[in-house]
Amino acid sequence: MEFVQLADGRKLEYLIEGPADGVPLVFHHGTPGAAVRFAPLAESAARHGLRLVSPGRAGYGASTPLPGRSIADVAADTAALLDAIGADRFYSIGMSGGGPHSLACAALLPGRCIAAASVAGVGPANADGLDFMVGMGEENLAEFGAAFKGRDALEPLLEAESSGLASAAPADLAAAFGDLVSEVDKAAMTGPILDWLAASCRRSVAESIAGWRDDDLAFVKDWGFRLDQITTPVAIWQGDQDRMVPADHGHWLAAHVSGCTFHFLPGEGHLSLLNSIDQVVADLGPGW
Repeated sequence: MEFVQLADGRKLEYLIEGPADGVPLVFHHGTPGAAVRFAPLAESAARHGLRLVSPGRAGYGASTPLPGRSIADVAADTAALLDAIGADRFYSIGMSGGGPHSLACAALLPGRCIAAASVAGVGPANADGLDFMVGMGEENLAEFGAAFKGRDALEPLLEAESSGLASAAPADLAAAFGDLVSEVDKAAMTGPILDWLAASCRRSVAESIAGWRDDDLAFVKDWGFRLDQITTPVAIWQGDQDRMVPADHGHWLAAHVSGCTFHFLPGEGHLSLLNSIDQVVADLGPGW
């Protein structure tokens, strides 16, 4: 694990691997999540000569919290991290709750962000034409229902949930996710995906629930940037068996992110999309 000191005094933890002269591929983890190595993504990045950079967002792991942060705030943190490793340009991938953060980099770091992808990424909570919670599993209905009510309602719920995540064993994870995982996602929870998911869950709440809380609160307020003004090439990836981030989110994003490419995969869920991570990486740089 490495750390970068930010201008406001916070520290940001991150993992980095790959050729020192490789263009960085910044991976924005899900919610909750952390800077934990995902082997299939690392292997894909290596095949394309990329330098994989996996930061832990503010409040996750040992990254200093930033209460009240917006989705847009990730762009400045990402830029500071890139400055620290001496990189001018980068590619961006965000998974699930990381999706909006990848889009923020595309919107707010134009020219520097070469291309971005949102994989099963959540859409804006208060957007016209998107009923945010329709189709979500029971656990997300409770979580976001609390997030809409505010910090005082959300914190007790997350504190209760965090005890299970802090000691999450791979074998117990499908049961812990309950109604959030469709049958195709249960089938995908094996091998590297399951190992990474369990390790990421544990690391996400190792210090506190601050990152998880602040992600949820950021999702249900204005993101701080406009999707229709993005000029960076963007790809939206979505399955139709997703009970964490239902398919309507992907369709809405595809209709509102300027110039994006939409990859809709019937039969895929939330976690099962990770089996396509090499395609996601390859799609960022056609012909490389």
